[in-house]
Order: sequence, then structure tokens, then C-alpha cells
Amino acid sequence: MAKISTLEAALVDELKDLLSAEKQLTKALPKMIKKVSNEELKTALEEHLEETKNHVTRIEQAFEKMGKKAQAKKCDAMAGLVKEAEGLLEEDADPAVMDALIIYAAQKAEHYEIATYGTLCTWADSLGQKEASELLKANMSEEKQADQKLSRIAKKVVNPKAQKA
Repeated sequence: MAKISTLEAALVDELKDLLSAEKQLTKALPKMIKKVSNEELKTALEEHLEETKNHVTRIEQAFEKMGKKAQAKKCDAMAGLVKEAEGLLEEDADPAVMDALIIYAAQKAEHYEIATYGTLCTWADSLGQKEASELLKANMSEEKQADQKLSRIAKKVVNPKAQKA
């Protein structure tokens, strides 16, 4: 492991981790979408998949704005969340309960991303990396909106239906 002796080195290292996380999600979300029965949830996840692809592009642009090469470093945290989600997808669950499980898994990933983006935005701001920070803040905003949309769908549609299963 390379020594991380500056905040900028930490930012670059964690951006590599975040790039991996977003790329992992671009592969995991389609698997979740296939198992969804609720159309509103399916649409929300399909829209977020497209946003996630844009998140990858923005992170690559953030590297560029910092004069660094965009490269991913395996994000073990997201790998664990994806593995957990894949396990949930294998459950023999009522379709409405499966939808609730998918929201649960998706929100765990969203919360991880929101926390990560928050820290990296703060670091980028501290380092005067305004352009990189703006790109990361745009991603964080979309992550928060996706989380709020999933909460709304869970409360209004999926959870009440799952309760009756």
C-alpha cells in the first residue's frame, strides 16, 4: 500500500474507491431492476441507473480537473453491499416483499454514497478544488434525491402492499 501523506493524496485515493463503487452499481442495478414488480419502483431504479452512469463520468471529470488520471480502486464496501443485495435477490419472497428488500438494499448503497460524497466534497473544497467539488456535489445531490424517491415509494406504495403479503 502506498503511503497517503497529504489530504490531496487521500482525496485522490478515495475518488478511485468511489469510481469503483459507482461502476459496481452500474452492474448491480440492472439485476435489481429485473426482480422489481412495482412499476414506479422499476422506473425510479432505471432512472437512477442512468444517473449512476453519469456519476462515473463526473468522477472521471473530477480527476481530470485535478490533473490526475482517472482510475478505479476496488471499493470493498460497495462490493459487500452488492453481495448482500444479490443474496436478497435470491430470497423466495412475495413480489411486494421483494420490492421492499430491493429498496432496503438500494438505500444502503445510497447512504454509503451520500456519506462518501459529503466527505470528498469537503476535502475538495478545503483543497481549493472547486471544479472537482462541484462535480461531486452534483452527484451527491442526485444520490440524495434518489434516496428520497425510494423512501417515498416505500412509504406510499411498497411497504403497505408488503404488509398485506
